[in-house]
Amino acid sequence: MFTIPTQVYPSSCDARGKMKLYAVMQRMQDCSELWLNSEPTFADYFRVNDMGQLLAYRQIDVVREPAYGEALSVCTSVYEVKAMFGYRNTCIYDYDGKPCYLSWGIGAFVNRQTGRLQRVPEQILNSVTVDSPVEMEYTERRIILPHEQLHFMQPIIAHKTDIDYNHHVNNAEYMRMAVNLLPDDFAVRRVRIEYKVPARLADTLQPTVLDCGDDYYVVLYLGEQVSTIFQFSK
Repeated sequence: MFTIPTQVYPSSCDARGKMKLYAVMQRMQDCSELWLNSEPTFADYFRVNDMGQLLAYRQIDVVREPAYGEALSVCTSVYEVKAMFGYRNTCIYDYDGKPCYLSWGIGAFVNRQTGRLQRVPEQILNSVTVDSPVEMEYTERRIILPHEQLHFMQPIIAHKTDIDYNHHVNNAEYMRMAVNLLPDDFAVRRVRIEYKVPARLADTLQPTVLDCGDDYYVVLYLGEQVSTIFQFSK
């Protein structure tokens, strides 16, 4: 397990003084990426072969929303590795070690130049520390959209500040875009995200939404392709 300390900083708070889901996603991503430093054999292989780990799916369960100033710890651990995918938990705990956010996700191993999946040799995979999965509900990876018609919203342009060192829109920025489309009174207790096609600088994302009561869907299209799917649940 790899852990980084953090807080609910002023920039992390929403209008209620609670931690934003956007900030939650940023912390989880930071911890997952910095985890590579704790696995030198794995990190060296990725560096030499110009590879990266790109998020394909994440589920976040909101146990409790921490408030401004609270001390937190972000912990990530791998519970399964395959040739082209890694499965991990990334969770945020309060000062007393009680969970605020529980999460699991799937990372794809890709070549940075081609953007295609790339296999990692078994001896490199065997070097990775594997922990037991965190106790939480693990839903299906695929998000099945209802048959109702999705409603189109205003297009969103991918700006310079949305782009990360992989040269596409950072995963947390999709969360920021999607949360801004939620109804004001929608209290999120779970969010499932499926990442399909990355957007790049100056791309136009077309958001569509569907309100199903306890579930609210946001689908971001990139041309004719689906870029990202969100399912927010109460």
